[in-house]
Amino acid sequence: MTETPLATSLTPALRHARLAGLALCGGGALVAAILIAVSIGAVAVPLSTVWGILANHLMPDLVTPDWTPGRENIVWEIRFPRALLAALVGAGLGITGAALQSVTRNPLADPHLLGISSGGAFGAIAALLHTGLFLGLLTVPLMAFGGALVATLLVLGAARLTGATSADRLVLAGVAISFIIMAGANILIFLGDPKATHTVVFWMLGGLGLAQWSHLVYPAIVLLPAGLWLWAQSAALNAMSLGDETAASLGIPVARFRLSVFVAGALITGVMVAFSGLIGFVGLMMPHLVRLLAGGDNAKVLPLSALFGAVFLVLADTLARVVMAPEDMPIGVVTGLIGGVFFLWLMARRA
Repeated sequence: MTETPLATSLTPALRHARLAGLALCGGGALVAAILIAVSIGAVAVPLSTVWGILANHLMPDLVTPDWTPGRENIVWEIRFPRALLAALVGAGLGITGAALQSVTRNPLADPHLLGISSGGAFGAIAALLHTGLFLGLLTVPLMAFGGALVATLLVLGAARLTGATSADRLVLAGVAISFIIMAGANILIFLGDPKATHTVVFWMLGGLGLAQWSHLVYPAIVLLPAGLWLWAQSAALNAMSLGDETAASLGIPVARFRLSVFVAGALITGVMVAFSGLIGFVGLMMPHLVRLLAGGDNAKVLPLSALFGAVFLVLADTLARVVMAPEDMPIGVVTGLIGGVFFLWLMARRA
């Protein structure tokens, strides 16, 4: 995870200016993406109306409503929560992918490939089809996190059992565990209520159509502290990306630190999966794009991966809504198509 030649050729002042420009562009792009997502769809809503509805809810009586209640419900109750959930999920997957790529020294590592997403899916499917919501609305997120954490421990255990101490073999262990867990998830679907399995299958392909304002608090309260903790470990992640020996010589407890990063990644991924389903390639693509623009320092890569991951998933969800309107295409299909093309481009660039 070294810096690109473009990044290393810049002076420190130019690097800081470049970083500030990227952050500013990313923030503007996120605001624009959310407004586009709220504005377009099966029922188009002018941006002026979107701004008016937003202002009316944030500061009542500031503007005089000149829109129908139906449009207000579409904008405020359906599209805004969905766009914000997409931003939270994209940010979570982006920052998790960047951390996992550094701590495993593998450019192909992401929550999907390491089995963390599969574990979260297993826990969520068990809650939706078999255990029921015995803890209320927290049941699915908690069981998804539990599944993601168990998957993480299985990956680490399989790596230790097989002597796969290198970062590359750790990823291979994650892929193997992912296949096993998804086989178990498919068995749960097969044994579940046939009337409910259709919803679960659609959910496994990724979808944000059930987003509600009350749901946003859960991914937000998980992403903020866990994401800030990962960002605070940027120096240690930089050392890990240079090799276990280098990190150990700098006083980093390699095995314990790697486990801590995996647990934080499992927490973020499990909760995101609970509300979005399985969405691949976001955690793989965004860190690579950010490193091309900002270099390899994780102090920059982690927050920018979260920012650009949010932008990407908001736009991907918008495309999923409009390409087959009024039906929703699973967002996992969109990210899979884009991610596959990106993967081929990355291989060609490295060749």
